[in-house]
Amino acid sequence: MDFRNAIDESLAWASRWFDYAVTPWFFYQAAIIVVLFLVAKLAAQRIEPLMENRARQIKGHPGLLRVVVALLRRTDWILFTVFLLAALTLMRAVTWPSRTHFIYIALSLSLAWLFASVLSRIIRNRFVARALAWLTWIYAALVILGIDDAAAAFLDSLAIPLGAVRLSALMVLKAALLLIATVWLAVVVGKYIDERVRISEELTPSIRVLVGKVAKVGLVLVAGAIALSSVGLDLTALTIFSGAVGVGLAFGLQKVVSNFVSGMIILLDKSIKPGDTISLEGTFGWVRELRARFVSVVTRDGREYLIPNEDFITQRVINWSFSDNLVRLDVNFGVSYDADPHRVSELAIAAAMSVGRVEADRRPVCWLTDFGDSSLNFVLRFWIHDPQQGLTNVRGRVLLALWDTFRENGIDIPYPHREIIMKPDGRAGKSSGR
Repeated sequence: MDFRNAIDESLAWASRWFDYAVTPWFFYQAAIIVVLFLVAKLAAQRIEPLMENRARQIKGHPGLLRVVVALLRRTDWILFTVFLLAALTLMRAVTWPSRTHFIYIALSLSLAWLFASVLSRIIRNRFVARALAWLTWIYAALVILGIDDAAAAFLDSLAIPLGAVRLSALMVLKAALLLIATVWLAVVVGKYIDERVRISEELTPSIRVLVGKVAKVGLVLVAGAIALSSVGLDLTALTIFSGAVGVGLAFGLQKVVSNFVSGMIILLDKSIKPGDTISLEGTFGWVRELRARFVSVVTRDGREYLIPNEDFITQRVINWSFSDNLVRLDVNFGVSYDADPHRVSELAIAAAMSVGRVEADRRPVCWLTDFGDSSLNFVLRFWIHDPQQGLTNVRGRVLLALWDTFRENGIDIPYPHREIIMKPDGRAGKSSGR
């Protein structure tokens, strides 16, 4: 019966509009609307470039510039609306209001479209923005034409009973619109909270990331529950269905859930935080960002590795800056047996301290470690406080400082070579030496 009543009301509304559309004043108004639209199009082609050049001079206010540009892109509709308002005011002053009804509807529809299209520009996703603009305008058009109740009754009549729940097209549409709106609002609020937490100096980096993620996920879940409850959908009816789906998804999303839980554990135990210098399976770099599924690690060559959170829980990770940023590095070298090892140690320490990145508060040490086959072998140990700036480059600078210092003080660095001994019978013999 609901479906038949909706059809009858729609036919009656169409009949009334057909009777109005065959009157002469309807055609007069339609002609006025078409002429005003063409005039607005022509005028917008001249006005829009001039106004856009002035709008581009707005500096330091990207949000205001975005709204102004969105308005300028619809200069033709703005002019069209102004022209319709002027025509409506003039015609109502000289004739009956019934003879301006079509112009009034056109003005209302154009205003609704202008408002919906400009408002949707605050959403950066073009598909979502267009969909929201069209849905808003369609709803406004139904209200303006006076058929919103009939359309709602028609959509409500298209229903499927699911046990104790009556699922209608109207409920699905309302739920979708409310879900999109509330989730979008939750994401915006969550990003705002995340940005405010990130600039807080009272919280540690791990706690900042944890609070931001919990706020985002929690707000989205609350928004979804509010949207579904607002349309009259009983959430307890979804318990069995969600349980069955959850069991199915548990097998297919094991890695996703594992990485998510691992990310929460990392944030809670503070083993990894943004800015830490880490080594994992040959990857050396610093942590740029912690995400729900992975950790972003940037290496010295500019590559960004997205490492799953689970790897930081199940594998051995070297965190060079876990407790502090001080890192000790070793440099091995050898000198000739002709050199004084005491003098070599002093020169090596002085050479290391001449490098800017070597920590001065912790004096380097140099130890004789081995009497080699052709050299006295030493190890030079020094500390740095900025491992994120690289390890190979500071080792290279220390080695160059050692080379320059030893050359200046006459200390030789031995290297292997071969001697060829020529025998009287013409055969050559090889002798190894240093």
